[in-house]
Amino acid sequence: MKLRDANINDIPALRTLEQAVVTAERPFNSNIKESDVTYYDLEHLLDNVDSKLIVIEDKQHIIACGYCQIRQSKNAYNHDRHGYLGFMYVDSAYRGKGLNKDVMQHLMAWAQTQHIRDFYLDVYAGNNPAIKAYRKLGFQNSLIEMKLHLE
Repeated sequence: MKLRDANINDIPALRTLEQAVVTAERPFNSNIKESDVTYYDLEHLLDNVDSKLIVIEDKQHIIACGYCQIRQSKNAYNHDRHGYLGFMYVDSAYRGKGLNKDVMQHLMAWAQTQHIRDFYLDVYAGNNPAIKAYRKLGFQNSLIEMKLHLE
């Protein structure tokens, strides 16, 4: 298996993984459309110096991915910028092998070279396997998003 930076040629495979993420998240959010949904601006993530998008390949097949984007923090925080982690996905056949951990540690190490020490990510409240994986890396619950749909 090989961990590497994603490139423009990976976009078709990444779009397939993106749809797998959407499918996995639909049970946690009834507001996600049933048709193909685009979550990520992959071209921007690839071209922006404040972003790093990586993949793990096995036999030239992308089996895992993730990105870190350096963002401005809220004025109330004691840090000006933070790393936002997203598009964390591991093919189901490769789960339980520590690949998500490898991706996240690689991305956080990159961000630390950019003087980033604070990291955030979003995860659905009912997505217990993901929550467990993120907690293993030291992440803690921070904010609960609440929603209401009025007819």
